Amino acid sequence: MKIKGIRVLDPVTSEDAVMDLNVSFDPLDGFAVEDFSDGSAYIAIPSAIDLHVHFREPGGEDSETLESGVRAAIRGGFGTVVTMPNTNPPVDNEDALRFQISGERYSRGKLRILPSACCTMGRKGRIPVNPEELPSAAAFTDDGSMVGDDSVMETVMARCAQCGKPVMDHAVSPALSRGGVIRDCRTARENGLSIFPDEAETQAVMRDCTLSGRTGCRVHIQHISCGASIGIIREAQDRGWKVTAEATPHHLLLCAEDIPSDDANWKMNPPLGTANDVRELRNGVACGAITCFATDHAPHSPAKKAGGFAKAMFGVTGLETALPATWLSTVSSSVISPLQWAQMWTTRPASVLGIRVPSIAHEPGAGVTILKMEPWTVPHADFASKSSNTPFAGMTLPCKVAAMCFTE
Repeated sequence: MKIKGIRVLDPVTSEDAVMDLNVSFDPLDGFAVEDFSDGSAYIAIPSAIDLHVHFREPGGEDSETLESGVRAAIRGGFGTVVTMPNTNPPVDNEDALRFQISGERYSRGKLRILPSACCTMGRKGRIPVNPEELPSAAAFTDDGSMVGDDSVMETVMARCAQCGKPVMDHAVSPALSRGGVIRDCRTARENGLSIFPDEAETQAVMRDCTLSGRTGCRVHIQHISCGASIGIIREAQDRGWKVTAEATPHHLLLCAEDIPSDDANWKMNPPLGTANDVRELRNGVACGAITCFATDHAPHSPAKKAGGFAKAMFGVTGLETALPATWLSTVSSSVISPLQWAQMWTTRPASVLGIRVPSIAHEPGAGVTILKMEPWTVPHADFASKSSNTPFAGMTLPCKVAAMCFTE
């Protein structure tokens, strides 16, 4: 069908223009029925890329499965995702990587799964994997925990540099975090919760940047939360080290003082920063120190989120709210332009992986995500994900993903 007069943000060609767009839809994709003949209420971008998702299967099917994770990604407007290897058992072999890729069968051709593999065998932080034996891995990470031994991490990076694969690191030092679950705020003080110190992140970021410079490895820092980390990353980039970084929708929009109570739907690792951290992260987006957005989609069942901050698992869902939440925190706040926002979800994460994004303005068969630019109140349930542990429930965001389709 032809969508007339839709605003197209095409980072590949740097076009931000109103045009007619010929697309094909899948009536079984689960979106609400929309009349797209008049495109004036919509924006089209290339299908988004998320470098950081947890689909939990195998071992965590009570929280998410490949099938439900794929559906959540599509509902959120994503055409490519990088799955994390902290499953049970961990993804440290080629068969496990292929199992993750098999989840594409649930997507009806809309989603590409690029799985990451563990940095160390069993994700135990001791024995480096051999990347040459894991050709299906898009990247290497022990996400969920940091490789704390510097010599082990240097070996991992040196090996990945040789085969051209990026290392992604959960930059939180277990030795320095001291069991912290929240940053200092009213909720932390009222409930006597252990405080997460900034140096647990900043020292880890400094370590990773230094090892990138030493090995020549492409290193991607996951889920930056501290404003002080931005300066460290910028210095590494200025030195020519191959360092990139991501920020999540929740770290860019929310701060510790927003936490309303001892509600573990607000508990993630690293925890929400201060209001100043949020400002610095947005500045990091504006100056390019933060390369891209990523969700760190971390679903958990209600049982695993019980017991408040002290007892519940770390992590929040993110796929189905990510595009609207980052639009609010960056475009609505005049941090970056709409076209730059689209780059943060498409061409820039693609550059981290070394993959190509097709032009939706000029190439047939390109994946398209369509957003309806009207306020949307995030529900407390009714997600495609199997879990609903989100701090955004009840919040009104400026838009909603309305469809995924392909150019004709």
